[in-house]
Amino acid sequence: MIHTILMMSMAGSGGGEGGGNPLVAFLPFILIIVIMYFLMIRPQAKKQKEHKAMIESLAKGDKIMTSGGIVGTIAGIRDKENILLVKVAEGVKVELSRNSVAQVINKKSG
Repeated sequence: MIHTILMMSMAGSGGGEGGGNPLVAFLPFILIIVIMYFLMIRPQAKKQKEHKAMIESLAKGDKIMTSGGIVGTIAGIRDKENILLVKVAEGVKVELSRNSVAQVINKKSG
């Protein structure tokens, strides 16, 4: 009988759980989100910002590489349509979207 009373009193008190601060329960989730922000989201946003600046600074004469691996020199730019005219070989010019440029290999001097 005493054993039953002790079990009921322990069950009624919640077994020592439940009375804590709810913020402490969410602290691991908050820490995971903060860590993900600094390890994944922030660097990706920085990379996108740098790529946008690189695309905006493209000029005639720059040697570029596209995301498809084509290497050529910018022969002309149509700003209204965001189109680049890229010379890939003697007598061969290709129209490409500005957004397809992956990197600038050599910036035109001057």
